[in-house]
Amino acid sequence: MIPPFDYFEHRAACKRKQDERAARIASLPRPYLSPLTSSERGILDEDIGSLVQDVQKGEKKAVDVLRAYGKVAVKAQEKTNCLTEIMIKEAEGWIERGEVNMKGPLAGIPVSLKDSIVVAGFDSSVGYSRLTGKPWEVDGPIVRMLKDAGAVPFVKTALPVTLLSFESFNDVWGRCLNPHNTDYSPGGSSGGEGALLAFGGSRIGIGSDVAGSVRAPAHYSGCYSLRCSTGRWPKLGVSTSMPGQEGIASVFSPMTRTLPDLTYFTRSFIQLQPWKYDPSCHPLAWRPHIQSDYQDKKVLKIGIMRTDNVVDPAPACARALQMSATALKAQGHEVFDVHPPNPYEALVIASNLLNSDGTQTFRGFFRTGESDDAGAREFGRYMRLPRFIKWFYWAYTKYIKRDGIWAGLLEHWHQKSAAEYWEWVVKREAYKAQWHEWWNAFGEKGEGLDFILTPPNSTPAVPHGGMKDACAACGYTFLFNLLDYAVGVIPVTRVDPKIDMLPSSVDVRKMNGVARGAYKHYDAIRMAGLPVGVQIVGRRLEEEKVLACMERLEGALEARGEKYDLLAVPEV
Repeated sequence: MIPPFDYFEHRAACKRKQDERAARIASLPRPYLSPLTSSERGILDEDIGSLVQDVQKGEKKAVDVLRAYGKVAVKAQEKTNCLTEIMIKEAEGWIERGEVNMKGPLAGIPVSLKDSIVVAGFDSSVGYSRLTGKPWEVDGPIVRMLKDAGAVPFVKTALPVTLLSFESFNDVWGRCLNPHNTDYSPGGSSGGEGALLAFGGSRIGIGSDVAGSVRAPAHYSGCYSLRCSTGRWPKLGVSTSMPGQEGIASVFSPMTRTLPDLTYFTRSFIQLQPWKYDPSCHPLAWRPHIQSDYQDKKVLKIGIMRTDNVVDPAPACARALQMSATALKAQGHEVFDVHPPNPYEALVIASNLLNSDGTQTFRGFFRTGESDDAGAREFGRYMRLPRFIKWFYWAYTKYIKRDGIWAGLLEHWHQKSAAEYWEWVVKREAYKAQWHEWWNAFGEKGEGLDFILTPPNSTPAVPHGGMKDACAACGYTFLFNLLDYAVGVIPVTRVDPKIDMLPSSVDVRKMNGVARGAYKHYDAIRMAGLPVGVQIVGRRLEEEKVLACMERLEGALEARGEKYDLLAVPEV
């Protein structure tokens, strides 16, 4: 329909999808609407490796596992609005008809999926009303792999309308809430996964990450994630807000409730040889010797990157980082501060590459009156200003306000020609080469660091609407998308208002524009109890090593009695 009359189509589509979701939940078989039994609580307490063995031995039925997690997922939806498509009835049918392989390494395990992943018979709207009412005819490669492994896709989860935010809001499905504090975001763009996993309504899920979208939810919500390098995980059979965008590649990656599950899931998935399902995947088998080498290595060489040189970490995030460094040092590892090639340079390059189309592509899906993401709206609005107005604002920011950080991000913020785009790709490759040489420079034999430890974000979760101010404060994650490094996030602690208050000596007004936007929402009293994580950074295609090093860090924290306590699964 022609604008502005498509506004009425937009409102009707949103109501239709929300009514459909409510009807699907209300019509679930009776077992899903009854309280958890003691045997179901036992299922929720088991790791997926044990559950798989129980299913394969016939000691547990896959449908019983599905019902246990389905019950909690429904409760998670009531509290956090984390679900989009409800596939539970269909999942029971897939089990009954033998459409999932109960001899596979994930036999009987329910898996939640980010809304953008294609499942036959369901929409993948990415939160745009224009893409609703268009169910896909066949499963995408990710879902085919899951069913071949014996996994049971059962729900799809919330995301932001643009896929470019650490919040998860759109008109089609509404706003997703943080299970620890519903005034705050669970993260984005895989925020529904973060909320559902933290709540306990799923053990394993799949999200995507182009600037931190599986890592911010793990940090904000208190779960685990692994940002895989491109080529290690399938990318076909998904819907997106920016089709064709390859300047900073989006990667689909695993998220889980616990670290052992993250390792088991990642290993099992890669052992299925994803390159046979998706030609973009490297024929790179799982390498158990690398994992065991780093599980057993006596002394690890660990660099601590304390700041991205744009926004220093807030007290809660700095504390989580120091807790981790102290725990590792107590285990006898070599822990020291590092100062890599300037991360700010990566933020400038990555932001210009990601939005080189002038934000036209993701804006092209909007209907009249459709709500934009708070952060995307801000940088999209500036992108569309006439060049001469932007030049005056850049000059004012740089020379009058003397804010070189903010001015540097604004300087090239316009749609790129093909020639300009290629120039930015050259800058990206040169920057990656700098990091490669820098990392190799450590050690007498040039063996480099084992891993880097850094915050996943400068602050804990933002309040709803907070990305309007904090949209540019993503350097701690975006950096490693540009480098295409394998990176994990584990939760370490929670915000404590007694020790995480911002010192009175810190003047937010004197910070650069990016930092000012992030710190505008830092309030240790209001944030009390929100999770705080750290990032474990390896290099490209080092997923096995990163998972092993995540285990070493969590083991070191546990040895000091500081392992993160998951949010308890509530009574259902």
